Amino acid sequence: MPKSRIRKKKENRPRLDIEVENPLEAESPNWLAPVMLGSFLIGLAWIVTFYISQTLYPIPDIGAWNMVIGFAFIGVGFSLATRWR
Repeated sequence: MPKSRIRKKKENRPRLDIEVENPLEAESPNWLAPVMLGSFLIGLAWIVTFYISQTLYPIPDIGAWNMVIGFAFIGVGFSLATRWR
């Protein structure tokens, strides 16, 4: 059986110039890193205080919900860390 010819395709699409963003414009805001680190440290201090005080502090009447508050601060820190460049 004879071999068929292979046709080359024409490039019909026009080339588009792609604009490259300036990497300096993609920087994080100045407040992001201090707020992120502060949130991590507040959450850590909240949980450590809860354990060291034998569940009496930082807020004595809510009991184990102090752990939720501490981890919420840490969660806010992680969510801010995803936006840091």
